[in-house]
Amino acid sequence: MADVARGSVRNALSVAGAAIVTMSALVFIVVFLLDLFGLHTNPYLGIVFFVIVPFFFILGLLLIPLGMWRERRRRITGKSSRVGWPQLDLNNPVHRRTTFIVLVLTMANIVIVSLAAYRGIEFMDSPSFCGQVCHEVMQPEFTAYQNGPHSRVACVQCHIGPGAPWFVKSKLDGTRQVVAVLLNSHSRPISSPVHNLRPAREVCEQCHWPEKFHGDKIVVKKEYADDEAVTESVTTVRLHVGGGGDKIGRAIGIHWHMSPLVKVEYIATDDKRQVISYVKVKDQTGAEREYYVDGITQAQLDAGERREMDCMDCHNRPSHKFDSSAERAIDEAISNGEIARSLPFVRREAVAALKVNYPDQVTAQQEIATRLVNFYKGNGNDLYAARKADVDRVVEAAQRIYSRNIFPSMKVTWGSYPNNIGHMDSPGCFRCHDDNHKSKDGHVIKQDCETCHEIQ
Repeated sequence: MADVARGSVRNALSVAGAAIVTMSALVFIVVFLLDLFGLHTNPYLGIVFFVIVPFFFILGLLLIPLGMWRERRRRITGKSSRVGWPQLDLNNPVHRRTTFIVLVLTMANIVIVSLAAYRGIEFMDSPSFCGQVCHEVMQPEFTAYQNGPHSRVACVQCHIGPGAPWFVKSKLDGTRQVVAVLLNSHSRPISSPVHNLRPAREVCEQCHWPEKFHGDKIVVKKEYADDEAVTESVTTVRLHVGGGGDKIGRAIGIHWHMSPLVKVEYIATDDKRQVISYVKVKDQTGAEREYYVDGITQAQLDAGERREMDCMDCHNRPSHKFDSSAERAIDEAISNGEIARSLPFVRREAVAALKVNYPDQVTAQQEIATRLVNFYKGNGNDLYAARKADVDRVVEAAQRIYSRNIFPSMKVTWGSYPNNIGHMDSPGCFRCHDDNHKSKDGHVIKQDCETCHEIQ
């Protein structure tokens, strides 16, 4: 058996397979150690080392026995058309040695393949893989994620969650998305909302607690005028966040919608869930009531998307939030001190610089700087020389705001992704609370400001 094995392994196909296995194993082990000690973080190298290299390693393993089978068949073809199994005699020292070597190499192969499979899956579940491999496509979402409140939460914890079924489903969806990227058939911008997203109760509620009573929350909003003095106006709002469940026996406030004591269903008649034409409410007493907008037909409702309301219907941009407008973004930057309010007309000029339709981000960065610097150098009084540090800070802040909100190649601009929290820049709460959703017995979902907040 040993002589046959030695003879049959001496063929071009098996030798090539052995060479591929050896080289792949050495490369994988070296890179695995580099990755283990944090010496490599490039997502593109990750694809090569944890997906492509293991593929060639397995390919080489398959080539070795295939070459041996072909060579053995070739040698005995003249004697018999039937290829028999090799004979193994462990009393023969040569057979024992060969068997031991095969077993040791098999165990080593299992270890390498297992490490490759584990590390490959771990790599494909990492934020860098999700956000940086398909760079242009996912750049807007990844940038928003990095600047968002969940930037330390891995993408898969929200988009997949625990359990094997959703893991398999996500990988199948990922394959479809890869094909769309390769064929350049993906939407621009990426469609939102994600219609096959896992229910929030199975994901968000791993950390957040809908039964928790939060009471009221004070929010202070600052806005600024386009005048020379950049006049400030302040609005203080007391939000009735509320909440509640079985422990207190009732639910109140905004989080009433998500209490386990309440069930809200709706039908959206557009693909962005901004047009809600039907609402069904089962309150904490068990009473049910259905609300319809004027003029809606049963055919339109049948064609719409029916959902049970969950966290994502209001908190629809929890990890990928974009500023709703240049005005809002600049107001926030002035409020938190990124931009010096004492610079004349700074709000007006920064907003104007951000609202230009630039062809790409590189051009935008250059033109924003040129526009703002030239404004403060002009008008007969060179403010730039006197307040260079403040003007440079305005430029940097405006460039940052643009780079995290506008992506020309993906057609992402101001308002591309409506945020359903509130109702100032998109319908939000007013999708239902509009005085236009009425039940057959005359009840109306009211647009009553005091229901959710008090302006002080």
